[in-house]
Amino acid sequence: MTQLNQRRPTMKDVAAHAQVSLSTVSYVLNDTGPVAPARRRRVLDAVRLLEYAPNESARKLKRRGPSTIGMVVPDLTNQFFAMVTKGVQEAASSRDVLVALVVPTAAELPEERQAELLRSQRVDGVIYLSGTGSIPAAIYEIARSGPVVLVDEQIPGSGLPAVVSTARKGAREVAAHVLAQGHRRVAVISGPPALWTARERLAGYREAFAGAGIDPDSIPVLAGDYEHESGQKLAAQLLSADPRPTALICANDLLAVGAMECCREMGLQVPADVSIIGFDDLPLSVFLTPRLTTVRQPAHEMGLQAASLLFDLLDGSQADTITELPTTLQLRESVCTPGDAV
Repeated sequence: MTQLNQRRPTMKDVAAHAQVSLSTVSYVLNDTGPVAPARRRRVLDAVRLLEYAPNESARKLKRRGPSTIGMVVPDLTNQFFAMVTKGVQEAASSRDVLVALVVPTAAELPEERQAELLRSQRVDGVIYLSGTGSIPAAIYEIARSGPVVLVDEQIPGSGLPAVVSTARKGAREVAAHVLAQGHRRVAVISGPPALWTARERLAGYREAFAGAGIDPDSIPVLAGDYEHESGQKLAAQLLSADPRPTALICANDLLAVGAMECCREMGLQVPADVSIIGFDDLPLSVFLTPRLTTVRQPAHEMGLQAASLLFDLLDGSQADTITELPTTLQLRESVCTPGDAV
C-alpha cells in the first residue's frame, strides 16, 4: 500500500490487485458485461482495499465542461482496429466523455490534414493508431497541451507513451511452432517496414529461425501492407518458387486470408500442401476453412488500457511510458506437418 498511497489508485491498479483484466473491472464497475461471481468479488474487494473512486476522473473532467478525447484510427474495416476502438469508446463512455473519431482512409485526406482537423476540435487528449509509422506535426502540437497515447505502435524518439502487445515474443513463439512441426521451407509475408509492429514481428520470426539453427537471411521475406490483397499477390510470388515453401508465415490475419485465397486459386490444399499462419486473431480467423493458426493480440483490452492511461494522464497521475499486454498462441487447423518432412 505504501506505493499506492503516493497517488490516487486507478482501474489498472484494481485490475492488477484482483488479478483480472481491465475489461473485467470495467464490466463490474459499470455493470456492462457478465462477470463470474468469484471475479466480481475480487474486483469489489480490490476497490474497497485500494479505496478506488471510479468516477473521480469523470467528475474532474465534467467540472471543465463537456469533455472530448480524440482518436485516430487508420481503417475501421480492419477488425483489429475496430476492436481497439470499441475498447476506447467503452472506457470513455463510462466517464461520460465523447470520442471524436478520425479515420483518414474514410475521408480520403492525408493523415496530417486529419490531425489538423482534430486539433481544431480542442480535444483534451488523443489516442493515436499510426498507419504510417510516423506522427503528424499536428499531433505533436496537441501533445503540447494534452496527453497523446499511442496504441499498437511505438514511435522511437517521440517520447509518447504507448500501449502495445508482446508482438516479438508472439511472433517468435508461432514461428517456433511451425518449425517444430518439421517445416524447413518457410517463407514470410511481413508488414510495412516503416511500422514498429512489422519490424517487431519480423524480428521475432528471425529469432525463431536462428534458434532452430536456420540462417534467417536464407528465409524468403516479402513486405506487404497488412491488407488481404497484398497477401494474395505476395503468396502467389512465394508459392511459385521451386521448391515451393511448405509454410507461409503472415504478419497479420488479413495477409493470411489473402494467402489462403491464393492457395485456392492455385489448387493447393491448406494445410496439406501449404501451412498458413497469421497474427492478431481477428474474429474471422475461426470462420475460415481451415481455422487459422495465429497469435492473439488483446485488441479490446489494448483500447481500454490506452483510454485508462489517457485519463490517468489527464488526471495528473504518473504513467508507465510503455505498457505491454501479453499475446497468446491460437493453434488451429491451418498448420500441419509437411508431407515431405524428414
